[in-house]
Amino acid sequence: MSSPEACAVPSEVVAERGDVIVEGPDGVAVTLAADAAEETARRMLEAASETRRQIAARSRPDPD
Repeated sequence: MSSPEACAVPSEVVAERGDVIVEGPDGVAVTLAADAAEETARRMLEAASETRRQIAARSRPDPD
């Protein structure tokens, strides 16, 4: 589940009237309850860490 080109610009995130609103590129917006926002943030941090590991693994030379 990946897009052809990942966005390199961080999303805007605000708390408004008891909800968390995430505004991304191209007018994408997601409104989440606090619990859902916390779990989404945790999952995004895990996925970002895994992505960095994958990038690091690709940049290592192949063992001969």
